[in-house]
Amino acid sequence: MKNILVINSSARTLNSQSRKLTEVFVEQWKSIHNSSLITLRELGNHPVSHIGEKWITAAFKPENARSQEDKEALKESDNYIAELRQADVIVLGAPMYNWSIPSALKAYIDQVLRVNETWKLNPENIANPYVGLLENKTLFLMLSRGSHGYEKGEFNEHMNFQSDYLKTVFNIMGIHNIHFVAVNGSALSPEILQQSTEDANQSIKSLIESEL
Repeated sequence: MKNILVINSSARTLNSQSRKLTEVFVEQWKSIHNSSLITLRELGNHPVSHIGEKWITAAFKPENARSQEDKEALKESDNYIAELRQADVIVLGAPMYNWSIPSALKAYIDQVLRVNETWKLNPENIANPYVGLLENKTLFLMLSRGSHGYEKGEFNEHMNFQSDYLKTVFNIMGIHNIHFVAVNGSALSPEILQQSTEDANQSIKSLIESEL
């Protein structure tokens, strides 16, 4: 039985294209796999704490040297990281906000990208010093964008700080089996949105059947 972690980061609810993609994933998954544990993590409409000085101080202390105050500062981070560790499959819904990601998702990444928890440092490899600690996981990035042309070689590639950033972050944490599904043009004509949505939904189905 696989553990599925579904993360939604859009500030929108009913009109969120990225949420619709994660919902399609769950529906398609359930139609094929009857026995799975699916955990939902809401970021877009649930406050995610920004890290501060107490958090940083606690995170860089050895675990056995942390005070009760340190442990409290890291409690939210510990919960998020535990979910990632337990997951076999991570499904992340992320809209493009101002050519990047929602601030709630960035705050979450700051909470989970934590030394000696999701990655460790290899000082002997200056060119690639990060060793990921999250292994044997598959990540599906469910992305939405108001316009289009953001893929490699397309006219808006230089403005895409969404997909490459997310790939880099999860690579550092040890997750390399990453798949992208995107709805493009959600702010353009209904016809463009409909076609892009249909293509994305078909990609989700094909990926689940081929990868899982």
